[in-house]
Amino acid sequence: MKSSAFNHSFLFLFIVFSFHLNGQGYFDDYTFNRQDTLRGALNPLRSCYDVHYYDLDLSIDMENRSLRGFVGIHYSVVEPFERMQVDLFENMSVDSIHMEKEGKAVILDFEREGKAIFVELPKQTKSDLGSIKVYYSGQPTVAVNAPWDGGFSWAKDEKGRDWMGVSCEGIGASLWWPNKDHLSEEADSTRIAVRVDNPFTVISNGNLRSTKEHEDGSKTFEWFVSYPINNYNVSLNIGHYGHFEDVYTALDGDTLQCDYYVMDYNVARAKNHFKQVDLVLESFEFYFDKYPFWEDGYALIETPYLGMEHQSGIAYGNKYMRGYLGRLIPADMNWDYIIVHETGHEYFGNSVSTRDHAEMWIHESFTTYMEALYVEYRYGYGDVERYLNTQRRLIKNRQPIVGPMDVNFDAWRSSDHYYKGAWFLHTLRHHIGDDKVWFGLIKDFYKKYTIKHTSTEEFIRFVNAYTGRDMRAIISHYLYTPKLPVLVFRIEQKGAHKKLYYRWKGVEDDFDLSVEFEYGEERIRVEPGLKEKMLKIKSPKGEFLSLDIGKALIRTIKE
Repeated sequence: MKSSAFNHSFLFLFIVFSFHLNGQGYFDDYTFNRQDTLRGALNPLRSCYDVHYYDLDLSIDMENRSLRGFVGIHYSVVEPFERMQVDLFENMSVDSIHMEKEGKAVILDFEREGKAIFVELPKQTKSDLGSIKVYYSGQPTVAVNAPWDGGFSWAKDEKGRDWMGVSCEGIGASLWWPNKDHLSEEADSTRIAVRVDNPFTVISNGNLRSTKEHEDGSKTFEWFVSYPINNYNVSLNIGHYGHFEDVYTALDGDTLQCDYYVMDYNVARAKNHFKQVDLVLESFEFYFDKYPFWEDGYALIETPYLGMEHQSGIAYGNKYMRGYLGRLIPADMNWDYIIVHETGHEYFGNSVSTRDHAEMWIHESFTTYMEALYVEYRYGYGDVERYLNTQRRLIKNRQPIVGPMDVNFDAWRSSDHYYKGAWFLHTLRHHIGDDKVWFGLIKDFYKKYTIKHTSTEEFIRFVNAYTGRDMRAIISHYLYTPKLPVLVFRIEQKGAHKKLYYRWKGVEDDFDLSVEFEYGEERIRVEPGLKEKMLKIKSPKGEFLSLDIGKALIRTIKE
């Protein structure tokens, strides 16, 4: 077996240079190791090939909580190579790696370094197509606090029967199957075939193509995903499932197959509770477009953990309750947070995806903001600010929303890419000040990057081009710095007039976010700068002038 084709110093320089370019000084105190970069960066042993098809063929032992089988990795050659990196956690054993050559299976040499597997191959020529099969086995990582820590959730249903689900966003799909575990890599299609003992049922992503019974009484369930899919969205759910169907009719009359897989004793309950799915799909279609994975259908799958946006097979564990396990939405609203949030991820996260964990705000901020859009569609704008205000207290302002690039690590745990990110989008909406422009902007941004990857920089350029205004300073402040902009203002009464003095503090020179003051039934829109400005308002004594903070995420100092 050969030594690594690139060394530690290359990776170190690559990462330091990336941090410098992206202004990631806020993360200078973090220590990143080689494993972080092997997972997080596209080194030459990963960028040399592009996966276009994954073939998962596994057997699950529910009693021993283990699996074995193979994953076929089919790829095209981007640059010539004789060595490639595949990712799989250390606790999973690689039994052998094969490739087919001249009609025969050839066993390949490989070596492991932590979660990385380096495979030796015959020379792969640019533009050629190739494939390997990784045969492996083991007991995958167990989730302690799913879905936040990730892993397999082994549980019992209400009848004491075994029940299993898997969630692995962040921690990585390589905790249970070998793959090129990087957000930029999505296979064009994926087959998931899983063999289990009777009477278990396996539910996965996409469409169920076949069910095969074996002589020993076990069954193989074969699922197929016909769209590109993030690796962490590939999922398994095994239990005693009941199934029912429904059809959603789109605004243009097209019909979408909806499948619901719930514990067999929850079918009647779910039939009633899941009726709200239609309005959720309708609202997101109104603001963005039709459900993006139409041919694979829409599914909710009951899981032993709260939820996850597994593409075309959403994990649902909210116990048929309103809100977030009965909390976190206003008391007079009645909708299921997990259905709304995870369905939103089918648009942002699963369809529009980021290439790096550092920019997960593109997944989470937009999806959290989509909750507010659902509220607006169902109840009206008056309830949007009321809903967003329930989240405002959860904003921490301790780290930038955008994290360090090219690494995969656990220390970046901020939730601000959810709630602060949603408030940032709400703030940007009101800075633009024209809802026709705003809703056109977010719809066209979504449609431009449907089933594609994008980045923060591409979002900034898109906003500027769409509006004809330079908003880089505003967007960069909210995404790349941890602290909120501070508006310093004072009001002086001078006879029949009020004088409003205002300025920004703690922002760059070109930060020009507009804010609104309320004066009776009038609204006064101002654009502060670093230097104090003054606005004279005709106003007798006693009439109240106040800042409208429901439309901007800022801090205020009233002098």
